[in-house]
Amino acid sequence: MSICGSHPVFSDRVLDWFHRYGRRDLPWQMQPTPYRVWVSEIMLQQTQVNTVIPYYQRFMQRFPDVAALAQADQDQVLHYWSGLGYYARARHLHAAAIRIITECGGRFPETFEDVLALPGIGRSTAGAILALACGQRYPILDGNVKRVLARFHAVEGWPGQGSVQNTLWALAERLTPGNRIAPYTQAMMDLGATVCTRTRPRCDACPLTADCAAYAAGRQSDYPAPRPKKTLPVRAVSMLLVCNDRHEVLLQKRPPTGIWGGLWSFPEMALELDVSEWCRTTLGVSVQDVAAWPVVRHSFSHFHLDITPVVVQAGGPHDTIMEADNRLWYNMKTTDERGFAAPVERLLQRLSVRQHKRDDNDANRTLRKTG
Repeated sequence: MSICGSHPVFSDRVLDWFHRYGRRDLPWQMQPTPYRVWVSEIMLQQTQVNTVIPYYQRFMQRFPDVAALAQADQDQVLHYWSGLGYYARARHLHAAAIRIITECGGRFPETFEDVLALPGIGRSTAGAILALACGQRYPILDGNVKRVLARFHAVEGWPGQGSVQNTLWALAERLTPGNRIAPYTQAMMDLGATVCTRTRPRCDACPLTADCAAYAAGRQSDYPAPRPKKTLPVRAVSMLLVCNDRHEVLLQKRPPTGIWGGLWSFPEMALELDVSEWCRTTLGVSVQDVAAWPVVRHSFSHFHLDITPVVVQAGGPHDTIMEADNRLWYNMKTTDERGFAAPVERLLQRLSVRQHKRDDNDANRTLRKTG
C-alpha cells in the first residue's frame, strides 16, 4: 500500500454523509467549548457513547467548568466517575484542571503543545479537542478512525504496533481536509461508530464503499487485525466487609496510583490467612462472626481478579481503627461523594440490603414480643 497525495474526494464523501446522517445531538456538541469537549474525549476513551452520556451529564452538572473541577476534592471527582472504569482518567482530569488554574490563568490552552502537555492527554485527544472546539486542523486516530482507515486502505497488522500506527497517522494527516475540520472530525468518529463497526459493518450505508480496499476484497472482518491473544493471569484476594453495630462498614483508601488508585475499597488480605487473627493484628478489632460470600470475578485489561467477599461482624470498641488515616467507618445509610470501584459499590449495595433485612427481622421480632 502506498501513501500518495491529498484525497479531497474522501473528505467530501465523509462530510456529505455526516450532513445527512451524522449525530448532532450529543451533549458535548451543544456547547463545544474546549473544557466540555475535553471531558467528553477523556470519558470516551475505551468507553462507548451510550455509556458515557449519563455520566457526562452528571459530571458537567457537578463540575460545569474547569474552576469547579480544580476546586473539588479528588474523592468528589472519583465519586462522579465511579462505574466508568479506568480511574486514572479521572485522576489525570483533576490534575490537569488544577494545572490549568495554577499555570494557565484558568483558561484552557489552545495550542497543540500546551494541550498535549496536560496530564492524561495524548496526540489523538489533543487533536480532537482542538479540532472539535477550536476548528484547528489536527488529525485524530481513535479506535473508530483506525478502523475506517485500516479497511479503506487495507492496512495490514495490529494498530497497536508502532509501524502500523505510524502508517495510520500518515493517512489521517493526509486525508484531513483544510477546512470544515470540526464536522469532519466528528464525521470520522461517527462513521466508525455507526457504520464501519467492528462486527457486521453496514457497507451498504457507507459513503466510502466504492473505493474501500477491504470491501473490494471481501475482507472487512480482517481489518484492522486484532490484538495478539494472550491468556490473562488470575489473581485472588479476600475483601473483608468489616461491620459494626452502628450500621457502618470499614473502608480503606487505596494508594493514589495503580489499580483503583485513590478509590475507597475494603481491606484486603491473602486467602490463606486467618480472618480473625488478621483483623486482630492489622485492624485492632475482635471478631464475633465471619461469613464468606461466593467469589466475584472482576476483569481488567491485563488480569482477572477473583474476589472472595468475607463479611466480618466486629466486636468490642471500634474507635481504634480510626487511627489509620486511610481508613474510616462508612455509614451505609448515608450518601457522600466518595469514589468506589464498580465491584466495591455492588458489594456495598448487597451489604446494605442484607442490613435492611436484618433490621426488618429485628423489628418484626420486637412487635411479636410486645403484641
